[in-house]
Amino acid sequence: MVQKQAQNSRLLKSWGDEAVVYDTASGDTHYLKPITLALYQTCRDHPGYTSAEIAAALAARLNVTNSPQFMELTDDTLSSLRKIGLLESA
Repeated sequence: MVQKQAQNSRLLKSWGDEAVVYDTASGDTHYLKPITLALYQTCRDHPGYTSAEIAAALAARLNVTNSPQFMELTDDTLSSLRKIGLLESA
């Protein structure tokens, strides 16, 4: 189990390729499935990337093809993370 401080008031606890993020300000806890965790980490590691760059980096990280369907999945996941406040809006 790994625990580290995420951005601002969030704590990230991961187990293998899954994690939970606890927001100390709101008290909300969010489960991150493997692809969501990988996307969250990619965004954290590359804060200035566009969604296309994020999709390419994520595809490389996961060793999958960066297809139009993967790009759509990436965009949907980015939107979800922004909606719950784990990523800032672009």
